[in-house]
Amino acid sequence: MVGAEGISDSPGVPKRADARRNEITLLEAASAAFISFGVEVPVREIAARAGVGVGTFYRHFPTRADLIVAVYKHQVEACADAGPNLLAANVSAPFVALEQWINLFVDFLITKHGLAEALQSDSRAFEVLHAYFVERLVPVFAQLLDAAAKSGEVLPEVRAYELLRGIGNLCVGAQNNPDYDARRMVNLVVAGLHLR
Repeated sequence: MVGAEGISDSPGVPKRADARRNEITLLEAASAAFISFGVEVPVREIAARAGVGVGTFYRHFPTRADLIVAVYKHQVEACADAGPNLLAANVSAPFVALEQWINLFVDFLITKHGLAEALQSDSRAFEVLHAYFVERLVPVFAQLLDAAAKSGEVLPEVRAYELLRGIGNLCVGAQNNPDYDARRMVNLVVAGLHLR
């Protein structure tokens, strides 16, 4: 079973520290391999990048679907965790934190190389993961927008879900069209948000 951080959890049985490290290393290696080769990258490539054997890979992720879901959740968690950290590092400039987080979010979206298609092949799993994505990222984005609004850097009526969805729509298909620069389009939107 995959837990909130994309780490597999066996009910009632805590993982050993080395097993958790291996799992996190595999998730990070899989994330990088998905960017380079897409979600159909061979398991042996992911295991080699992680420095573990194929058997260790399959102990953590018995199926490719298990791996895809875990990678997706792991990346959503990293994006969610980044929000408060960026705000703390930019207390006097919340718009800078907002801008940096949007860049992370765009990276998350445009480096998926087949992940969305793979997830959509099982509509129920896709719906559950989409709900998870919204539940974890919209409140973080709302917190960043609220801080920037309180500092007078953005209008207070900007709605987090609406803007996040708009940014997502700007990123759709970006990897399939060399004549389209999603990051440039998102930067134009972000520039339009800034009041100073």
